Amino acid sequence: MSKLLTIVVPCYNSAAYMERCIESLLPGGDLVEILIVNDGSFDATGAVADRYADAYPGVVTAIHQVNGGHGAAINTGLGHARGAFIKIVDSDDWLDPDAYRRVLETLGGFAAAGTGVDVLVSNFVYEKVDKRKKTAVRYTNALPRNRVMGWDQVGRFRKSQYILMHSLIYRTDLLREVGLVLPEHSFYVDNLYAYAPLPAVRTLYYL
Repeated sequence: MSKLLTIVVPCYNSAAYMERCIESLLPGGDLVEILIVNDGSFDATGAVADRYADAYPGVVTAIHQVNGGHGAAINTGLGHARGAFIKIVDSDDWLDPDAYRRVLETLGGFAAAGTGVDVLVSNFVYEKVDKRKKTAVRYTNALPRNRVMGWDQVGRFRKSQYILMHSLIYRTDLLREVGLVLPEHSFYVDNLYAYAPLPAVRTLYYL
């Protein structure tokens, strides 16, 4: 592994909004590789991806493929990932700069100490363009904060505290060890990505 974190950005006809997503990822610098997977778009998505790849060599890579759906784009990203950890950030999402910095510092601490965890869990925020109110999903009552834990230390989740793809950063090799392959041309694969690897997880960290 030559990077700390791989961020896969699945894109399909995302030209109108993907720049906000990518710009929020760039502060990771050389610690991060950003894989923009253009999943057979027919707008300017491919051109935007290529422009960022040209501007940030060694950090941003543009990958173009025949349309296979969200799952196929994630599969491609996982196949190319060189980071010790991997996160999926959809092209209409973005990362908060302070939270992003803390995540990288935490992952970097694991790497320096040689004590990697299988999955890092973080909060996430629903921010929909047609609604004024933002909804933050936190896990403070269910997960001990800022320490490596096993499943025996995990508490009870409320119904509103669902774990989604947005809240997870997996160890890349764990996903490969479990043979994670998401279905192609399927409408919604987020839950498969989030939950299928969990039986193999032995250590967690809630930031």
